[in-house]
Amino acid sequence: LVEADLSNDAFPFYSARETYLGSIPVTMLRLSYAGELGWEIYAPTEYGGQLWEAIADAGEAYDIAPIGWEALDSTSMEKGFRLWGTDITPEYNPYEAGIGFAVDLDTDFVGKDALLDAREDGIEEEIVPITLDEPGTVVDAGHPVLVDDEVVAYACRADYGYSIDAGIAYAYLPTEYTDAGQSVEIEYENERHDATVRSGPLFDPQRDKMIR
Repeated sequence: LVEADLSNDAFPFYSARETYLGSIPVTMLRLSYAGELGWEIYAPTEYGGQLWEAIADAGEAYDIAPIGWEALDSTSMEKGFRLWGTDITPEYNPYEAGIGFAVDLDTDFVGKDALLDAREDGIEEEIVPITLDEPGTVVDAGHPVLVDDEVVAYACRADYGYSIDAGIAYAYLPTEYTDAGQSVEIEYENERHDATVRSGPLFDPQRDKMIR
Protein backbone atom coordinates (compact mmCIF):
# COMPACT_ATOMS: atom_id res chain seq x y z
CA LEU A 1 0.00 0.00 0.00
CA VAL A 2 2.84 2.40 0.80
CA GLU A 3 4.56 4.49 -1.83
CA ALA A 4 7.68 5.17 0.27
CA ASP A 5 10.66 2.83 0.53
CA LEU A 6 10.28 1.16 3.94
CA SER A 7 13.76 -0.39 4.05
CA ASN A 8 15.93 0.22 7.07
CA ASP A 9 18.43 2.28 5.07
CA ALA A 10 15.81 4.47 3.39
CA PHE A 11 13.52 4.82 6.38
CA PRO A 12 15.60 4.42 9.57
CA PHE A 13 14.26 4.20 13.10
CA TYR A 14 12.91 7.45 14.56
CA SER A 15 12.59 9.18 11.19
CA ALA A 16 9.48 10.49 9.42
CA ARG A 17 8.30 10.56 5.82
CA GLU A 18 5.38 12.15 4.02
CA THR A 19 4.02 9.62 1.54
CA TYR A 20 0.85 7.94 0.32
CA LEU A 21 -0.84 4.85 1.64
CA GLY A 22 -2.90 3.84 -1.35
CA SER A 23 -4.41 7.17 -2.41
CA ILE A 24 -4.35 8.60 1.13
CA PRO A 25 -1.77 11.28 2.03
CA VAL A 26 -0.06 10.23 5.26
CA THR A 27 2.85 11.11 7.52
CA MET A 28 4.61 7.96 8.68
CA LEU A 29 6.87 7.79 11.74
CA ARG A 30 9.25 4.84 12.04
CA LEU A 31 8.28 4.35 15.65
CA SER A 32 6.36 1.63 17.42
CA TYR A 33 5.24 1.81 21.04
CA ALA A 34 4.89 -1.97 20.92
CA GLY A 35 8.68 -2.26 20.73
CA GLU A 36 8.95 -4.10 17.42
CA LEU A 37 9.27 -3.01 13.79
CA GLY A 38 6.39 -0.65 13.08
CA TRP A 39 5.15 2.79 12.14
CA GLU A 40 2.77 5.39 13.44
CA ILE A 41 0.59 6.68 10.60
CA TYR A 42 -1.03 10.12 10.63
CA ALA A 43 -3.63 11.28 8.12
CA PRO A 44 -6.19 14.08 7.87
CA THR A 45 -9.28 13.25 9.91
CA GLU A 46 -11.54 12.93 6.89
CA TYR A 47 -9.43 9.98 5.68
CA GLY A 48 -9.64 8.05 8.94
CA GLY A 49 -12.25 5.50 7.93
CA GLN A 50 -10.73 5.02 4.49
CA LEU A 51 -7.28 4.50 6.01
CA TRP A 52 -8.58 1.88 8.44
CA GLU A 53 -10.38 -0.01 5.70
CA ALA A 54 -7.38 0.06 3.36
CA ILE A 55 -5.08 -1.44 5.98
CA ALA A 56 -7.66 -3.99 7.15
CA ASP A 57 -8.43 -5.14 3.61
CA ALA A 58 -4.76 -5.45 2.59
CA GLY A 59 -3.91 -7.23 5.84
CA GLU A 60 -6.69 -9.77 5.71
CA ALA A 61 -4.47 -12.26 3.86
CA TYR A 62 -1.97 -11.99 6.74
CA ASP A 63 -4.57 -12.42 9.52
CA ILE A 64 -4.05 -8.80 10.61
CA ALA A 65 -5.89 -7.92 13.82
CA PRO A 66 -6.37 -4.70 15.79
CA ILE A 67 -5.15 -4.54 19.37
CA GLY A 68 -6.33 -2.46 22.28
CA TRP A 69 -4.54 -0.14 24.66
CA GLU A 70 -4.04 -2.81 27.32
CA ALA A 71 -2.07 -4.97 24.88
CA LEU A 72 0.00 -1.98 23.79
CA ASP A 73 0.59 -0.98 27.41
CA SER A 74 1.84 -4.48 28.19
CA THR A 75 4.24 -4.65 25.25
CA SER A 76 5.59 -1.16 25.90
CA MET A 77 6.38 -2.13 29.49
CA GLU A 78 8.24 -5.21 28.32
CA LYS A 79 10.23 -2.97 26.00
CA GLY A 80 10.82 -0.33 28.67
CA PHE A 81 9.23 2.52 26.73
CA ARG A 82 8.23 5.32 29.07
CA LEU A 83 4.69 6.67 29.44
CA TRP A 84 4.11 10.30 30.34
CA GLY A 85 2.03 10.68 33.48
CA THR A 86 3.17 7.40 35.02
CA ASP A 87 6.83 6.53 34.31
CA ILE A 88 7.66 10.16 33.57
CA THR A 89 6.32 13.05 35.65
CA PRO A 90 7.65 16.47 36.70
CA GLU A 91 8.72 14.82 39.95
CA TYR A 92 11.69 13.13 38.25
CA ASN A 93 14.42 14.33 35.92
CA PRO A 94 15.44 12.55 32.69
CA TYR A 95 18.47 10.93 34.30
CA GLU A 96 16.37 9.36 37.04
CA ALA A 97 13.92 8.24 34.34
CA GLY A 98 16.70 6.60 32.31
CA ILE A 99 16.21 8.84 29.28
CA GLY A 100 19.10 11.26 29.67
CA PHE A 101 20.26 10.19 26.20
CA ALA A 102 17.26 12.04 24.75
CA VAL A 103 18.30 15.43 26.15
CA ASP A 104 20.15 17.72 23.72
CA LEU A 105 22.37 19.78 25.98
CA ASP A 106 23.82 21.60 22.96
CA THR A 107 20.60 23.59 22.68
CA ASP A 108 19.07 26.15 25.05
CA PHE A 109 15.83 25.37 26.84
CA VAL A 110 13.95 26.31 29.98
CA GLY A 111 15.39 24.39 32.93
CA LYS A 112 18.71 23.58 31.29
CA ASP A 113 20.79 24.92 34.20
CA ALA A 114 18.81 22.86 36.70
CA LEU A 115 19.25 19.78 34.55
CA LEU A 116 22.99 20.34 34.27
CA ASP A 117 23.15 20.61 38.06
CA ALA A 118 21.17 17.38 38.41
CA ARG A 119 23.52 15.58 36.05
CA GLU A 120 26.54 16.89 37.93
CA ASP A 121 25.14 15.96 41.34
CA GLY A 122 24.21 12.45 40.25
CA ILE A 123 21.01 10.61 41.05
CA GLU A 124 19.78 9.06 44.26
CA GLU A 125 16.97 7.04 42.74
CA GLU A 126 16.30 5.49 39.33
CA ILE A 127 13.45 3.78 37.58
CA VAL A 128 13.90 0.03 37.15
CA PRO A 129 11.80 -2.87 35.90
CA ILE A 130 10.71 -5.41 38.50
CA THR A 131 9.24 -8.81 37.73
CA LEU A 132 7.00 -10.81 40.06
CA ASP A 133 8.56 -14.14 40.99
CA GLU A 134 5.36 -16.19 41.01
CA PRO A 135 4.03 -16.95 37.52
CA GLY A 136 0.64 -15.43 36.79
CA THR A 137 0.88 -12.81 39.53
CA VAL A 138 0.00 -9.22 38.64
CA VAL A 139 -0.17 -6.11 40.80
CA ASP A 140 -1.33 -2.56 40.20
CA ALA A 141 0.46 0.79 40.22
CA GLY A 142 0.63 2.88 43.37
CA HIS A 143 1.51 0.07 45.75
CA PRO A 144 4.58 -0.11 47.99
CA VAL A 145 7.85 -1.77 47.11
CA LEU A 146 9.70 -3.10 50.16
CA VAL A 147 13.23 -4.19 50.96
CA ASP A 148 13.74 -5.87 54.34
CA ASP A 149 10.25 -4.80 55.46
CA GLU A 150 10.99 -1.14 54.67
CA VAL A 151 9.00 0.73 52.04
CA VAL A 152 11.58 2.14 49.61
CA ALA A 153 9.33 3.14 46.69
CA TYR A 154 5.91 2.84 45.12
CA ALA A 155 5.17 1.17 41.80
CA CYS A 156 4.54 3.89 39.22
CA ARG A 157 3.29 1.49 36.54
CA ALA A 158 2.35 -2.17 36.50
CA ASP A 159 0.87 -4.76 34.13
CA TYR A 160 1.35 -8.32 32.98
CA GLY A 161 4.01 -9.09 30.37
CA TYR A 162 2.57 -11.78 28.12
CA SER A 163 5.71 -12.18 25.99
CA ILE A 164 7.90 -12.81 29.03
CA ASP A 165 5.05 -14.45 31.00
CA ALA A 166 5.55 -12.47 34.19
CA GLY A 167 3.98 -9.64 36.11
CA ILE A 168 5.91 -6.37 35.67
CA ALA A 169 6.15 -3.24 37.80
CA TYR A 170 8.28 -0.14 37.39
CA ALA A 171 9.43 1.90 40.38
CA TYR A 172 11.94 4.61 41.21
CA LEU A 173 14.17 2.79 43.67
CA PRO A 174 17.06 4.24 45.68
CA THR A 175 20.21 3.52 43.68
CA GLU A 176 21.51 1.08 46.29
CA TYR A 177 18.66 -1.27 45.33
CA THR A 178 18.73 -0.93 41.53
CA ASP A 179 21.17 -3.72 40.66
CA ALA A 180 19.67 -6.56 38.63
CA GLY A 181 18.92 -9.50 40.91
CA GLN A 182 17.96 -7.38 43.93
CA SER A 183 15.13 -9.07 45.81
CA VAL A 184 12.15 -6.91 46.77
CA GLU A 185 8.52 -7.37 47.76
CA ILE A 186 5.46 -5.60 46.41
CA GLU A 187 2.49 -5.28 48.72
CA TYR A 188 -0.86 -5.57 46.98
CA GLU A 189 -4.28 -6.15 48.51
CA ASN A 190 -2.77 -6.98 51.91
CA GLU A 191 -0.43 -9.58 50.46
CA ARG A 192 3.31 -9.36 49.84
CA HIS A 193 4.60 -10.75 46.59
CA ASP A 194 8.24 -11.67 46.06
CA ALA A 195 9.79 -9.85 43.13
CA THR A 196 13.17 -9.23 41.53
CA VAL A 197 14.78 -6.12 40.05
CA ARG A 198 15.80 -6.63 36.43
CA SER A 199 17.91 -4.82 33.87
CA GLY A 200 15.90 -3.57 30.94
CA PRO A 201 14.54 -3.89 28.47
CA LEU A 202 12.89 -7.16 29.39
CA PHE A 203 12.00 -7.96 25.77
CA ASP A 204 14.36 -7.88 22.77
CA PRO A 205 17.24 -6.14 24.59
CA GLN A 206 19.39 -6.21 21.44
CA ARG A 207 16.63 -4.44 19.45
CA ASP A 208 16.74 -7.18 16.80
CA LYS A 209 12.97 -7.07 16.29
CA MET A 210 13.03 -3.34 15.55
CA ILE A 211 15.13 -3.75 12.42
CA ARG A 212 13.79 -5.02 9.13
